[in-house]
Amino acid sequence: MTTEMNHRYSDKDLEEFRGLILEKIKKAEHDLELIQSAYMNDHDNGTDDTSPTFKAFEEGSATMSKEANSALAIRQEKFIRDLKNAIIRIENKTYGICRVTGKLINKERLKLVPHATLSIEAKNMQQ
Repeated sequence: MTTEMNHRYSDKDLEEFRGLILEKIKKAEHDLELIQSAYMNDHDNGTDDTSPTFKAFEEGSATMSKEANSALAIRQEKFIRDLKNAIIRIENKTYGICRVTGKLINKERLKLVPHATLSIEAKNMQQ
């Protein structure tokens, strides 16, 4: 049973969260590979003989797409880093403890946002 009296989640709970986080890392790394391969993919769709205006539009669109993919990749890398930091907190047995209030973060919140370091109470205090 996990209560705030324990001041931390049980080893069983931590292992459950570890499994959840490892699955999320695996999926996030796969998604990152897809984003990176889309970013690296320079398909020439045979537009060499199209009008200059269309060609310029297409090149602008490709640049925007690369920028969007780059931003997605950066965001995905941060997500993976946050998940890996959560694994470290599990190993240190500090996982699920709000870094502001020191109270346990609600289990349902951790299932939805397993890399959370703030309770809802602490998030609301920030606003």
